[in-house]
Amino acid sequence: MNKVKIYLFATLRDYAGAKTLEMEIPAGMTVAGLKARLVNAYPKLAPVQEAMIAAINREYAADEQILPLDAEIAFFPPVSGG
Repeated sequence: MNKVKIYLFATLRDYAGAKTLEMEIPAGMTVAGLKARLVNAYPKLAPVQEAMIAAINREYAADEQILPLDAEIAFFPPVSGG
């Protein structure tokens, strides 16, 4: 198992009720897999799951990227504006 630290920003923090989380995940899990696990644990994240932006160790990451050991993962809400 791989332990990761997860940071949630802006509305994601409100939906989950926490700004940081620690989670044990299996080796080889992708960003998309972690998003699904977060939604399972925090159902209020479901409406924004597909639009959540991820960063691994302070670099933006795609959904298919595999999470490294002891990573710090940040999730940001979708951005809108004009």
